[in-house]
Amino acid sequence: MASVAVRMKWIDCHNHLQFFGAGAAESMVAAMVAAGVVRAVVNATGEGDWEAVAALAAAYPERIVPAFGIHPWQAQEVADRWQERLRELLGRFPQASVGECGLDRRVAAPGVAVQGSVFLVQLRMARELRRAVTIHCVKAWGRLFEALAVEAPPPRFLLHAFGGSLETARRLLPLGACFSCSGHLLQPRQAAVLEVFRRLPRERILVETDAPEMLPPPEQVSHPLPENRNHPANLSAIGAGLARALGMSVGEFAELTSNNARECFGW
Repeated sequence: MASVAVRMKWIDCHNHLQFFGAGAAESMVAAMVAAGVVRAVVNATGEGDWEAVAALAAAYPERIVPAFGIHPWQAQEVADRWQERLRELLGRFPQASVGECGLDRRVAAPGVAVQGSVFLVQLRMARELRRAVTIHCVKAWGRLFEALAVEAPPPRFLLHAFGGSLETARRLLPLGACFSCSGHLLQPRQAAVLEVFRRLPRERILVETDAPEMLPPPEQVSHPLPENRNHPANLSAIGAGLARALGMSVGEFAELTSNNARECFGW
């Protein structure tokens, strides 16, 4: 399986390569490329890692595309004039998108009201700059639709690691949503979400690792790491597993999701 998958070209539409530390980047990027992962969108989570993501994008411009934003878990930590700094950073990187941002009711703090105010600013900025935005949404679908009614999204946006219902997806599709699936969907308890992806328009499906999070089942771990961390080079094996689960050939799924990523992010 792995030898077939390696010949394909994959795009990881969402990971956090900065969490591995600057010293790990060279070997990790090399492993990604050797595994057929030709490009990755590396998402910041707050002001504290914006410059780390920027440094990765500057060091590997052909492989890493940055995304800068405030994760909902970090919403209460923003400093004064953070919006100006975010806009300046997006200006420095014309291919950059906005993210990871959104809403999460799984956590008690910060509250959804605080998360929402920060999220709305990022939606507005993404729309004004015509940048894609990557949205994190957990147990907050109603709040998400309320936010999108207040601040319309840009023409294309990504629901990272989408775990919602088919009804929710069908409400998001006319707004321009794309949906990414990770190796986590290959866990048996995720069968219902995998069924949703089987019924989505194929031109709206992307693939991600969310590395170092969302470790896939053992058979999709081609690059094991300590502490059950997920290596971004696992994407080729993850993609092969998802292709079979969705009834597609590996080559077809690699080409489809890579083309969809280019369309979603406007490359």
